[in-house]
Amino acid sequence: MITDPAHMNPRLEFFRTQLGNDMSSSISPMGRWLNGIVRKVEYGQLSIEFTVREDMTNPMGVLHGGAASAMMDDVVGAMVFALGREFGYTSVNLNCDFLSPARLGDVLTAHAQVVRAGKNIIHCACEIVSDEGKIIAKCATNLVQTGIRLPV
Repeated sequence: MITDPAHMNPRLEFFRTQLGNDMSSSISPMGRWLNGIVRKVEYGQLSIEFTVREDMTNPMGVLHGGAASAMMDDVVGAMVFALGREFGYTSVNLNCDFLSPARLGDVLTAHAQVVRAGKNIIHCACEIVSDEGKIIAKCATNLVQTGIRLPV
């Protein structure tokens, strides 16, 4: 298990090569659908920018809570993957708060960070913010280690 950012971490290094690129070739099908742009990559932190499309909105024309939840869950999942751990992790909960509306065409950034990384449970937080800095949604989530070994 690699937990020290000073160690070589090919997954983190890969994400660093993706700065400014979209997620159209993500290994996550949901990530490909969301198709955000990688904006910040650090050990235990990841920021991805999204543009609200019509297929992400509810009947009122604002960002659907499910789409916002998917953004946060996918960004957190990618960030945990980039920690370089030997085994995969999966979400056991995702406690979301929807604080402000985002409308069609709005550009939003999801900022994820590790709060505490234990051996089996990793606790993370994520916020979606508008270009103006308004918090659109936030979440707290726990991910648990699976028995699935990940490729280096």
